[in-house]
Amino acid sequence: MTTQDHAKKPHEVTFTDEEIADLVEKFLAIEAPNEKTFDRLYAFIRRYFAPTIVGLENIPDEPTLFIGNHAMFGLDGMILMPTVYKETGRFLRAMGDKAWFQTGTGMKMAASGMVLGHPEVCSALMEAGHDLLVFPGGAAEANKTAQEKYSLVWRERYGFVRMAARHGYNITPFGMVGPDDWWDHAIEGRDLLQSRLVKLLQKMGVIGDIREDIVPPIPRGLFNTLLPKPERCFLAFGEPVEVPDCRGREVSMAVQKSVRTRTAEAVESLVGDMLLMRAQNKHKEGMVRRLLTR
Repeated sequence: MTTQDHAKKPHEVTFTDEEIADLVEKFLAIEAPNEKTFDRLYAFIRRYFAPTIVGLENIPDEPTLFIGNHAMFGLDGMILMPTVYKETGRFLRAMGDKAWFQTGTGMKMAASGMVLGHPEVCSALMEAGHDLLVFPGGAAEANKTAQEKYSLVWRERYGFVRMAARHGYNITPFGMVGPDDWWDHAIEGRDLLQSRLVKLLQKMGVIGDIREDIVPPIPRGLFNTLLPKPERCFLAFGEPVEVPDCRGREVSMAVQKSVRTRTAEAVESLVGDMLLMRAQNKHKEGMVRRLLTR
């Protein structure tokens, strides 16, 4: 889930101004999630992933931009959004990859807070005073290798800083541990993309070019199935990162780099804290959970 910083490629789908305006109107019309859906999801999360939540008091009263680490398949939003809503009443809007909105799936997910990751969408939601959620690593971070788990893969993305500065938003960093361990990686996505089968299908014209960052690993979960392992989640919110107010003027590269660095350091520190907390509390886990998450 991310704003788009990289240059457009010829084979990528783009949206017209009219389509963007239509999506903005639809997103703004969704004022709250479906309570029954979030109630059921939150109840499942509490039972299956048993999250430990730290630092809710750090979330500011004013609208804020939540920034954190992204996990395998990008399903960490499934933990974060219902949890924040049920614990604080804040309805986060998660900026999602445009691939979701090339089909009807994106609008179905919009009812729970996902919106198109586009600067105009972000501006409209910030102007309306909504809390936003951005994973700067986007698909590349969600589909990282097993060796890269819990690391940030943000490349050279600064869009989230520019949007915050242009709209007077500060950044609330968070770190989450757990989702990167829900599945093992049977085959890495980049290995799959380079496989003989994919190369043959491309040569035959059955499939075209594929964005490397959207190819996930082949997962192996609970009992070697696709079910996620019941790995406990640890979620921490840090103190807000101050962003210079640049409304009505350009955001200098110095500001962008400074805020991005401070945000990344805050997220990495929170992730480290949660990894330590998990290790310190491992002995408290029940026998069943320990057996199922080995």
